[in-house]
Amino acid sequence: MKAFMDADFMLYNETAKHLFHDYAESLPIIDYHCHISPQEIYEDRRYNNIAEIWLGGKQPNGGYFGDHYKWRVMRSNGVSEDKVTGDAAPYEKFVEFAKALEMAIGNPMYHWSNLELKKYFGITEPLTEDNAKEIWDKTSEMLQNDPDLTVRGIIRKSNVAFVGTTDDPIDTLEWHEKLAKEDLGFQVCPSYRPDKAINITKDGFADYIKKLAKSVGKESLNSTQEVCDALNERLDYFKAHGCKASDHGIDYVMFRMGSDAEADAAFKKVMNGESITTEEAEIYQTKVLLSLARKYHKENVVMELHYSCTRNVNEKMFKIQGPDTGYDMIAKSNCYDEMAALFSELNKTNELPKTIVFSLDHNDFNQITTCLGTFQSDEVPGKMQLGAAWWFLDSRDGMEEQMKSLGNLGLLGNFVGMLTDSRSFLSYTRHDYFRRIACNLIGKWVEDGEYPNNEKSLKKIVEGISYNNAKRYFGI
Repeated sequence: MKAFMDADFMLYNETAKHLFHDYAESLPIIDYHCHISPQEIYEDRRYNNIAEIWLGGKQPNGGYFGDHYKWRVMRSNGVSEDKVTGDAAPYEKFVEFAKALEMAIGNPMYHWSNLELKKYFGITEPLTEDNAKEIWDKTSEMLQNDPDLTVRGIIRKSNVAFVGTTDDPIDTLEWHEKLAKEDLGFQVCPSYRPDKAINITKDGFADYIKKLAKSVGKESLNSTQEVCDALNERLDYFKAHGCKASDHGIDYVMFRMGSDAEADAAFKKVMNGESITTEEAEIYQTKVLLSLARKYHKENVVMELHYSCTRNVNEKMFKIQGPDTGYDMIAKSNCYDEMAALFSELNKTNELPKTIVFSLDHNDFNQITTCLGTFQSDEVPGKMQLGAAWWFLDSRDGMEEQMKSLGNLGLLGNFVGMLTDSRSFLSYTRHDYFRRIACNLIGKWVEDGEYPNNEKSLKKIVEGISYNNAKRYFGI
């Protein structure tokens, strides 16, 4: 029987052990998509206890912030909401999480959490209800006193070279400006997230457009083109602050060409409080997305598309807690033709940007990979990328299926690798987890005689997937 989470954790063959320990393990991390706070990096926040950094909860200024992966595990164990995101004492929340984690056999959260305890606190005993108090005391003492366990210390301890935060176009980027003036030992750049300007059918659209107008010094935006111009102006501002990527969290990839007049009609209806059809919405959305994509290509900004998620399906809890609190699910999206049409339209004028496509539905992997393969170019190897197994898929099964699909139908050796997509500063162990799984998969192919044991080639592939490809792709 193998020991639990030893040095060769998830490495089941000798080639995998060699590839991981000699090539992947010590490489820096490029975390090109996450949801951590640049303000907390600048202020070098020190957490009082592990419940704060793991579980979060309701914030003093309203809303909720924390790791909704962990909240879902707790809810699945029947924990009352006051001990998940509510006003219960932090230690009570931690004990409830420990109880739930003990039941999470087969869940990647079990591995992630214990990897974090091991890496940052030197705790090798798995967290259980029985040792929760001992682990609470040790982690609290270290978080409060260890110089390497402030936010910046955690990032450095994790060997992170680059952090791409997620920021709204109207953000002032004041914390990024302050960070840019300091010698951090790592780079923090904003990523452009224009969802609120595209989601014309979502609540709050009209109010958001008014804020967007103010961010570019205008009283109002009165047409779709004016929205596009404002978004492009704000992208210039982000680019001046080091922006490497945009991110679009969309329900599905839409493409419906229409006239400027049709797009404006839909826009004006919504701004006047009227409802519009899906078809009307898609004409507006397509115009804005095409405008942004062309700007991304011009400015060498990567376009990320995340889709196939149905959000906030628990209406009762959404009304209480708002978005991003753990009430989302995998969706089915049959939008392959629209995605191809979007890319084709941009490619006609050589304005298709570097693009990474993520789907929450593993059944989409083959369709996406074959679509992307028709739009590759000599701008950069792997210009069009099948994104890493994301959110509900970032388990061993999901990661292996994503890499197998890319290997079968594309070039796995050009893959830009993992991202945390996380709100927790301890989540960098997910890169370690991914690298182990990737090395084990590649090692198995080698030992099964499916790929030659060519040291130079394997080194290039593993180091590329772990770090070098992302460094090249994002221009870091």
